[in-house]
Amino acid sequence: MSTPPEDTRTMRERMLAGDLYIADDPEIAEAAHASLDLMAAYNATSSRQEPLRRRLLDELLGSLGEDSVIRPPFYVDLGSNIRIGARCFANFGLTALDVAPITIGDDVQIGPHVQLLTPTHPVEPEPRRAKWEAARPITIGDNVWLGGGVVVCPGVTIGQNTVVGAGAVVTRDLPADVVAVGNPARVVRTIEA
Repeated sequence: MSTPPEDTRTMRERMLAGDLYIADDPEIAEAAHASLDLMAAYNATSSRQEPLRRRLLDELLGSLGEDSVIRPPFYVDLGSNIRIGARCFANFGLTALDVAPITIGDDVQIGPHVQLLTPTHPVEPEPRRAKWEAARPITIGDNVWLGGGVVVCPGVTIGQNTVVGAGAVVTRDLPADVVAVGNPARVVRTIEA
């Protein structure tokens, strides 16, 4: 499988559009290496280095809202495709694979070892062997709480005020104002305002 000759976009442009791209393309790889360096520097900081942590996150991420905290270790693909609102908290071990945009609203609480996974891979063996992949964005609404170990799959949107129980695997969109649990995550109750 190769890039169609009429498609003149770069692999990075294809990636951001959600189309198939080659993950080890030199431009993407260079951006990933720069992100890995920033991520390593961030993960080596201590809690007494908050100004340095903030500077590193400001350089690594697309945007980080006021009074938001991410406890290291923190893992990203690129970082630049992640937008985090104000007053958010992410506990230890957040993995946010952002080859597509990840948008996190205000006042979001993220438990330890949560995974936000935008990459997808072809089911067919030949394109996968040729290193083709794609990605779909993830959107987390305002005031969402993701319990420890939650996995959010590619293309998922979680509505505002929703709570996702620990260990849930979110494979489809969740509406606002619900509690969802399980694998795959399913709504078990509505949250009254």
